Amino acid sequence: MTGEWNKDKLVSFLKSDDPVVTEKLFSEARRIRKEIQGDKIFAYGFVYFSTYCRNNCNFCYFRKSNDIERYRKSAEEALAMSHALIESGVDLIDLTTGEDPEYHKEDFSTFLEIIRTIKEDYDTPVMVSPGLVSNEMIDRFKAAGADWYALYQETHNRELFKKLRVGQDYDERMNAKLYAASTGMHIEEGLLAGVGESPDDIADSLLEMGRIGADQVRVMSFVPQEGSPMENCRTPDRMEELKIIALMRNLYPHALIPASLDVDGISGLCDRIDAGANLITSIIPPKSGLMGVAHSVMDVDNGGRTIGEAAAILEKMGLRIATRKEYVDFIGEGKNDSCHNRWKTAGDRSSISG
Repeated sequence: MTGEWNKDKLVSFLKSDDPVVTEKLFSEARRIRKEIQGDKIFAYGFVYFSTYCRNNCNFCYFRKSNDIERYRKSAEEALAMSHALIESGVDLIDLTTGEDPEYHKEDFSTFLEIIRTIKEDYDTPVMVSPGLVSNEMIDRFKAAGADWYALYQETHNRELFKKLRVGQDYDERMNAKLYAASTGMHIEEGLLAGVGESPDDIADSLLEMGRIGADQVRVMSFVPQEGSPMENCRTPDRMEELKIIALMRNLYPHALIPASLDVDGISGLCDRIDAGANLITSIIPPKSGLMGVAHSVMDVDNGGRTIGEAAAILEKMGLRIATRKEYVDFIGEGKNDSCHNRWKTAGDRSSISG
């Protein structure tokens, strides 16, 4: 089958165990990325400045009821780490927290202070990942200068969502993203692989990401977390994640699609870039006291999640870290056009047969 991507075609690729078919999928993803952005790969600095959370997601190490050591960085600490990342060459700062009750009590004044400084003093794009917040707070994030709002469903199967995000409302979470998009903010949507989803579920998620017009779409493999109800579940074969990345690239050529260092550390970067990712996420300053999410400490203190490490790998692949101006220009082009409409035109260009 050639031409327009549809659910049946997506499911066919997801189910296929033919290495020739899979390599064609990856090769086409790389071709599309090169056509759109040449040898540039974007890079995000990750500042996870509070690990407190009011939620009890079954897959998460930082769930409220897990008895673990937590931290909450001051604005000064978060800004110092952000500045170090910016100086190292990242294109954006991703400001992430759990759904910290203290920030809700203070109306996110700390969060807003950090955003304003990064935008006004450091002249760098900002993504906010504070979990679910009100529409009023989204307006305040935007007014402070935030460019992106990231909020993941993890799955678009409502029953599976209930099992993963215990006590949370699917529509409330989805509507927050849609509201952020309506204000002109970029939005990121994400799914978690290996948590009981079927190929049909994955295909539905991929199509839903396009329907809501997400500018950045991501997938991360589930990693069992100590102290969580899913602690004894197995992490999936990474081929599932890689196929999803490649399908995202084929579906949505202009989308930002991360290769996260949070799942397999720096050793997993090459495979994800080869699958069609055009962005490196979870770059963390060494010895910063910050944690990751899927793997809270992997490659952090030893400097394995730095721009330097990533750039050296990309160089061997004939690629490079994009400049901040190149990133700003890229996302600016996305807002000057309807991202969803731009993506829709590209499905017809695939030459892959499935």
